[in-house]
Amino acid sequence: QVQLVESGGGLVQDGGSLRLSCAASGRGFILYNMGWFRQAPGKEREFVASITGNGRNTKYADSVKGRFTISRENTKNTVYLQLRSLKPEDTAVYYCAADFDSNEATSNPGLVKYWGQGTQVTVSS
Repeated sequence: QVQLVESGGGLVQDGGSLRLSCAASGRGFILYNMGWFRQAPGKEREFVASITGNGRNTKYADSVKGRFTISRENTKNTVYLQLRSLKPEDTAVYYCAADFDSNEATSNPGLVKYWGQGTQVTVSS
């Protein structure tokens, strides 16, 4: 069993930055692909970014490439998402995710095994 707790969301202006953190408890953190998904009001949950257990491989949604950066510190059981050049359309609840196939879950979030409770990111224009 893995518990995920996100932090770092908030209100930011168009063009601003935020860093989200996700602290994981439970065993085997280094074994899991970790990632971030988001869900805007009235929309389905969508993939944002993922990172492999050893941190060597990352994947991003086209909408955030070049603006967001995912990283992890396995010694701290923590994964991060650095958000830069934020846009109003980035407004959503951001969810930390663990234990999923990054090739499949990007199009089917239902395949993610563990979720955090979410943290709100609001970008004002």
